Formats: sequence, C-alpha cells, structure tokens
Amino acid sequence: MASNNSTFSVIGSDIKIEGNISASADLHVDGSIEGDIKCTSLVQGESSEVSGGITAESARLAGKVSGSINAKELVILKSARIEGDVHYDALTIEQGAQVDGRFAPNARRGSAGAAGSVQAPRQSAKPAKEDDSDQAQLKIAT
Repeated sequence: MASNNSTFSVIGSDIKIEGNISASADLHVDGSIEGDIKCTSLVQGESSEVSGGITAESARLAGKVSGSINAKELVILKSARIEGDVHYDALTIEQGAQVDGRFAPNARRGSAGAAGSVQAPRQSAKPAKEDDSDQAQLKIAT
C-alpha cells in the first residue's frame, strides 16, 4: 500500500465516471462508475451504481454492482443489489441484500469451477456448509 497525505477520496452522487479507478487511499462512492475499481477500502452509498469489477482489501456495499467482487473483508448491506461473482476471506450479508452470482472464498479462487465452490443462495441467506480446513468466514447479519 502506498502512503500519502490523503486519508480518503469521495466520488459524489452528482459524478459519473467512465473508466477504471485505482486509489491508494480509501474510497467512498456515491456516484455512478462504469469501469473497474481497485482500492484499499471501498464504501459504496445506497444510490451508487458500479458497472465493473471491484478489488479491495475491505468493501462495504450498499448500492448496485454489476461485476465481480474480490475483497478480503466484505460487508453487503440490505440495500445492495449485486450481479456477479463474489470472492472473499470474511463475508457479512445483511438480511434483504440481493446477490445474483456465486460466492467463493479466496482460498478456492485458484480452482474456479472445481467441485466444492459455493453457489449464492437465491431465496435463502443460509450459508453453505464448509469443511473445517477452510479459513473463510461467512456471517449472516439480521
């Protein structure tokens, strides 16, 4: 991680960006982005829309995402609407969030398509059983 004087950057609700974003600082997005986002920490507002992939150490998503997500610590809030595959180390999903895609811990990412990958539940938010050797965590917030 690069060190700089800025602690976070904000993309306001009146901003629409077409292109990829790379930030060494934390990023708060309330606007619309058509492109990939790569940052240390991402906070997405409820009215925000992202059409592209997200890569972050930690992400807290509350808006719409159309694209894959890769985060070590991921929180999906109840207002979130996600279309795409989700890769995580630790995952928290609030009741009411909508995800149309597959869930897989980062430990299994190298074996995409292999038996044992977890598919996102369509109607229920109950986690699939994992064997004890997997270090990924799944929390369902109520």
